[in-house]
Amino acid sequence: MRHQKKTVKLGRTAEHRKALLANQVCSLIEHERIKTTLAKAKAVRPLAEKMVTLGKNGSLHARRTAFAVLRQKNAVKKLFDNIAPRSTSRNGGYTRIIRLGQRKSDSASIAFIEWVDAAQAVEEKEPKESKEKTAKAKKETVPAAKEPAPAPKETPPPAPAEEPKPKKRKWFGRKSDETK
Repeated sequence: MRHQKKTVKLGRTAEHRKALLANQVCSLIEHERIKTTLAKAKAVRPLAEKMVTLGKNGSLHARRTAFAVLRQKNAVKKLFDNIAPRSTSRNGGYTRIIRLGQRKSDSASIAFIEWVDAAQAVEEKEPKESKEKTAKAKKETVPAAKEPAPAPKETPPPAPAEEPKPKKRKWFGRKSDETK
């Protein structure tokens, strides 16, 4: 039974695990959002939230404690100056984990971990409304009098595409060209 054993080991020694989690938190502070495996994201979340709590305290002792864990001065400075003040009205839950699905190579669950109060940095496609507005604007700019439209430039027809040859499969012990 695993009573009182809440540390996720992540297949690493204690020193390696502490260094990994500290580096992940520093990357999270620097980039505001990181992409990692779901298990690492779940392990990073408590440490990141403790660091924000220290940042909200703001004392010299809290700064030194955060530096003892993170070991990067610029990350501690950004944490105390930028990230922690954004979360003063919040009593916890400073991070969110967004699942992204499976990694192609090894089917590991991948996730984003990001600050809840960070500005949305998601690249979104142009909404349909703006496309419709631009189309309407183009229609409005056309004068009412019928003017001959410029002739479209003729493009040469595309060259006929060659059909790809079927790939030869390499099986151990026999060749694919041999008859069955």
